[in-house]
Amino acid sequence: MKYLTLLLSLFVCITVSAQLQSPKEFLGYEIGEQFSRHADVVDYFEHVAKNSPLVSFQTYGKTNERRPLTYAIVTSVGNQSSIEDIRKNHLKNTGVISGTSTTDKAVVWLSYNVHGNEASSTEAAMNTLYKLITEKKDWLENTIVIIDPCVNPDGRDRYANWYNQVKATPYNTAQDATEHSEPWPGGRPNHYLFDLNRDWAWATQVESQQRIKVYNTWLPHVHVDFHEQGINEPYYFAPAAEPFHEVITNFQRDFQTKIGQNHAKYFDENGWLYFTRERFDLLYPSYGDTYPTFMGAIGMTYEQAGHGRAGLGIQTDEGYILTLKDRVAHHTTTGLSTVEVASKNAAQLNTEFAKFFKNDNLGYKSYVMNGSPDKIEALTSLLDTHDITYGFANSGKVSGYNYFKSSNGSMNTTSNSLVVSSNQPKGKMVKVLFEPQTKISDSLTYDITAWSVPYAYGLDAIASKSLIGATNSSPKSSVTNTSNKNGAGYIAKWNSMKDARFLAELLKANINVRFTEKELTNDGQNFKRGSLIITKSDNKNLPDFDKILMTIANEQKRVLHTATSGFATKGPDFGSPEIKRINKQNIAVLKGDYTSSLSYGEIWHFFETQLHYPITSIDTDDFKRKNLDSYDVLVIPNGYYGGYFDDDTMTKLKDFVSSGGKVIALANAVSAFSGKDGLGLKYKSSSEDDSDSKKEKGNLIPYDQRERESTKDFIIGSLFKTKIDASHPMAFGYDDTYISLKLGSDAFSLLERGYNVGYINGPAESISGYSGKNALKNLSDTMVFGEERHGRGSFIYMVDNPLFRSFWENGKLFFVNSIFLVNNNKVRI
Repeated sequence: MKYLTLLLSLFVCITVSAQLQSPKEFLGYEIGEQFSRHADVVDYFEHVAKNSPLVSFQTYGKTNERRPLTYAIVTSVGNQSSIEDIRKNHLKNTGVISGTSTTDKAVVWLSYNVHGNEASSTEAAMNTLYKLITEKKDWLENTIVIIDPCVNPDGRDRYANWYNQVKATPYNTAQDATEHSEPWPGGRPNHYLFDLNRDWAWATQVESQQRIKVYNTWLPHVHVDFHEQGINEPYYFAPAAEPFHEVITNFQRDFQTKIGQNHAKYFDENGWLYFTRERFDLLYPSYGDTYPTFMGAIGMTYEQAGHGRAGLGIQTDEGYILTLKDRVAHHTTTGLSTVEVASKNAAQLNTEFAKFFKNDNLGYKSYVMNGSPDKIEALTSLLDTHDITYGFANSGKVSGYNYFKSSNGSMNTTSNSLVVSSNQPKGKMVKVLFEPQTKISDSLTYDITAWSVPYAYGLDAIASKSLIGATNSSPKSSVTNTSNKNGAGYIAKWNSMKDARFLAELLKANINVRFTEKELTNDGQNFKRGSLIITKSDNKNLPDFDKILMTIANEQKRVLHTATSGFATKGPDFGSPEIKRINKQNIAVLKGDYTSSLSYGEIWHFFETQLHYPITSIDTDDFKRKNLDSYDVLVIPNGYYGGYFDDDTMTKLKDFVSSGGKVIALANAVSAFSGKDGLGLKYKSSSEDDSDSKKEKGNLIPYDQRERESTKDFIIGSLFKTKIDASHPMAFGYDDTYISLKLGSDAFSLLERGYNVGYINGPAESISGYSGKNALKNLSDTMVFGEERHGRGSFIYMVDNPLFRSFWENGKLFFVNSIFLVNNNKVRI
């Protein structure tokens, strides 16, 4: 009977395989001759899954533009028949699910095309799939290969469709040709123009959220992120560059080298150039190599020459033609080589993987946090995304490293105090996300060097070397408001993004809202600056005012204090000039050439998916011809404006502000207003001491030390204590100290004719991350957030971008305040 079953299975395999088509047969062109549209890639994977028992293919979600997000599981017929048991058995080896593991399988996950215009990798994914099931089936007996053919379908189609429209036939290899110069914003980012390769940990984008959910059901041994780089660099593969984060084990380091050596063997045989151990480090936790690494995998980035410039073929600076076929061949080779090494070392991978998830030796055992329920809930949502467990403390006191004081201290706890401990399988990721100070072995890093979650979410925190007891029950957050039609109105707090969303919903429903610029007491309850005041008198002409308000408040889970009278026990009454009307702002955002596509995307994403408030985007090609009279606020993203803001355009902006408008400039956009006539903003130049010395003696820094020496002038994503003027409307909802994520060394002098809302008072104090000594010195007594009045309106300067990658949650209210509360005297009737 067993013989007949085996014979029947073999007959089915032969019959099905006979119907299997190669990519060339299915697509009608050889891989590398064209860029495939995402729909064609999905169709090919579906065809293979239908015609090969070695492949199953699933959809795990959709993009913002409704393209499917997919993955294939490639393994032997026997493994496919028990794939769920294999998956669970594998997770038992980590302790994520309970039970004894007997796993002997290697799990490899290959992610392609996270950057849409690095498009050779998706072509390679089809090629790799076909070769695995036709030429390398032996490896699949003890290996599960998961292939995500396109992490970023929206970006890829943006690139592929553009290229297919503009390319010459035959393709033009001259670097000056149109097909080698993408228009703004390029195909690299997703729909909202986010870099998905910086979003693994923060999971702000739908692609990341859906992918991570599936990723954590597998937790592979090996993860590869396929990329492309400049046309003149050949190929980069593991081992990675320093700095390595300290949680990375010796085995992970050594196994990267083992894989790299296997790649090198094939590249040497083919006469292909490559390099290793340069540029791409393993520190920042939100990459496609670091996130898997901190989840136990051998996480690696592979970088092929090409990028969006290369097209189907381009002449490099060295004079040879780099073709898409070349790029596909290289990515296919490293993909297959990775699977080969994993298959040959499956037993060792499983043994070392189990060791990674034992976390008894981590220094800090628990991270305990206090803060508003809204901020705690926002953080627990992030933890849920990554299946990181947490609990809530009992009343008492904890001691350890105090984040706010940057020294040892203590903190009282309540049943609302969040506790995240490292004695769980994902304890190393907990350490990475929560560590108060990043340990950096090398200042030459590829990304920001500080990101500590308690600072990002604005929470008071203690890192304790003792394990703090916690319960799994979370504080109740149900809200039910009831109307009081006889009262004078309602009051709501103001200190979180949930409060900001509540305001946005009220304004969209045409409910008139005020806010208080002074603290007040009403019916025995105290309310801080910024608290929202919703009065009956302001909304007497709105039918069903109370019903609409209650519906919105309950949906948003906002507690309303019913004010029986507008007469305050202490502080301003409802009719006071200190209780100001909030305008239903009409907001314009600059986009296009000169603006950073990433920064514009952060703004666009913020308004559409977080604040839920409409904006009008104006392209830089059209902006100079547009009349701004119908707008209240103009947001200028981070960018590289050069001569864009010429004298006429600057006059236009000044006139807009003088008549009551607001200009909000983010990050490098602030520089555009430095030193302009009529404005007091001044760029602070660094000390001339070192440069004067070099002029006298000459620059004697050796050639091979210049890059490292230059880091003295850099700030590489570091955290700084910032003094806050909490009485200013831009700072409502904040205390007098804020931890700011500073991305660069640009420094601006304190405003003499304006409001320094956030500033570094005296010597700059970096509490985490890398800051060069020259840059640090130049930051003393500088502005971080400021407002400068001009006529009836304001220029608002945000030197540190609070919307950066959308993960610095605690900074977002500064931006909302700037829109709705700062100098809000221009009221539309």
